[in-house]
Amino acid sequence: MPTLDDILEQIGEFDFFQKQALFVLCLFSATFAPIYVGIFFLGFTPEHHCHSPGVAELSQRCGWSLEEQLNHTVPEWGSHAASFGSRCRRYEVDWNATGVSCTDPLGSLVGNQSTVPLGPCWDGWVYDSLGTSLVTEFNLVCEDSWKLDLFQSCVNVGFFIGSVSIGYIADRFGRKLCLLVTVLVNAVSGVLMAFAPSYTWTVIFRLIQGLVSKGCWLTGYVLIAEFVGSNYRRAAAITYQLAFSLGLLVLTTLAYVLPHWRWLQLAVTLPNFFFLLYYWCLPESPRWLIAQKQNDKAMEVIKRIAKGNKKELPLSFQNLSSEDKDGEKLKPSFLDLVRTPQIRKHTFVLMYSWFTSSVLYQGLIMHMGVAAGNMYLDFLYSALVEFPAAFILMLTLDRIGRRYPWAAGNVMAGGACLVAALVPDTLFWLKMTAACLGRMGITMCYEIICLVNPELYPTFLRNLGVLVCSSMCDLGGIITPFLVYRLAELWHELPLVVFAVIGLIDSGLVLLLPEMKGKTLPETIQDAENLHRQERSKEKMIYLHVLTSEAAPK
Repeated sequence: MPTLDDILEQIGEFDFFQKQALFVLCLFSATFAPIYVGIFFLGFTPEHHCHSPGVAELSQRCGWSLEEQLNHTVPEWGSHAASFGSRCRRYEVDWNATGVSCTDPLGSLVGNQSTVPLGPCWDGWVYDSLGTSLVTEFNLVCEDSWKLDLFQSCVNVGFFIGSVSIGYIADRFGRKLCLLVTVLVNAVSGVLMAFAPSYTWTVIFRLIQGLVSKGCWLTGYVLIAEFVGSNYRRAAAITYQLAFSLGLLVLTTLAYVLPHWRWLQLAVTLPNFFFLLYYWCLPESPRWLIAQKQNDKAMEVIKRIAKGNKKELPLSFQNLSSEDKDGEKLKPSFLDLVRTPQIRKHTFVLMYSWFTSSVLYQGLIMHMGVAAGNMYLDFLYSALVEFPAAFILMLTLDRIGRRYPWAAGNVMAGGACLVAALVPDTLFWLKMTAACLGRMGITMCYEIICLVNPELYPTFLRNLGVLVCSSMCDLGGIITPFLVYRLAELWHELPLVVFAVIGLIDSGLVLLLPEMKGKTLPETIQDAENLHRQERSKEKMIYLHVLTSEAAPK
């Protein structure tokens, strides 16, 4: 009986139907960007200081400029660098008192006292921002600044839990059903977050978004990978991830136009309701249907693909349902990820690689974000770096394969982190160049692992394998803030050294995986176990052919 890849060669491996499916799924991919990195704008922390009653009236009476007002009324303001004292403490004096001097207001209020008493910001804060964010609305600063970290951690906790549960659902009940349900939950919870009345409800709705959004994004990726032939998986994978990078650019534009976080949240969420129309646009994965022994339905999808590609399905390929129709359906199990030796090795290496990609990708953004600047331009530049990475992969993956560019990307990222850590601050341009090269290298690794992970698991286990392994990416996202900010207290460049070590270790581990260039997706556990043997057999076959040619009479 012909395999699905044999049939796709006849009806089109990447023709109109697959391109149409890739386009609609890329629209979906772009909307995941605001959830993954939206905290950059939603949780923006502007410059701030305590609100002190009477200061505005005194400033107006004395004719102070804004800088003069801050120098006279805010503790430690003249030290230039923002400090805890200037942001989170105020002078415990009565600015409404009569006879306050305009030249030395504190001296006229405290008299001969050597120090001015300080106190917390009882009356709130004044923020230097035209828009609003979670920070400005819920006052997530000073003693409550940890609540912003909790907000982002809840998203990553949701990613972590959802990766495992949604992976099982997609392999058990189908890609399409999983995609539609998670899209609906994501859209509803996103809208509710935009109207959340308190910080607590905002965190709850964001957690729900985290539970479904990443699993939904990866399910879409697996779905398009199972629609196309083996020769076009690379192009489909990189295009799907480029859509995410385009989503970053759209997010930057929307954040600039809509500086108020509730409007921004609503704008990036509403398009998700449009994706419910995919019920009529996208069929179920034929590979999943075949793995579930639903061969009649799989043949219907195959005929739909052939019709979309304007191709005729040969009569010899229309007998898919006649063989093994009554066979037992394969059900995914977590034990299948570690039960056999090769799949077990794949699982552990992929887990570490996902962890590495997350820590370096998010960590480099956080570490670069310490420098003050225009947040819109900074975010735009960091997003643009991802496009050269995709271009390099387009040129190399089908010529060299997956493993060596993957290892090279890790070496580039790790080496760049090491250079950035050791270069003195006086050579700022060199540090920034190294940081950009590191971001490019780890972006390459991210895109390659998204391509390779589905290729190493059999069809009935594919979605579960991808989401369980990628859950380590979410674990990395949870601990990265602690790696960046806590280690930086010991030495500012120490996080970069840690990133370099993690990346260089991964560059060696990925070489243990089999090369998947030009190979068909495994359908069974035995197929996945034989991926290494196929590689060795091919090498032996080539060697035997060379020997035979040399021994042949001339």
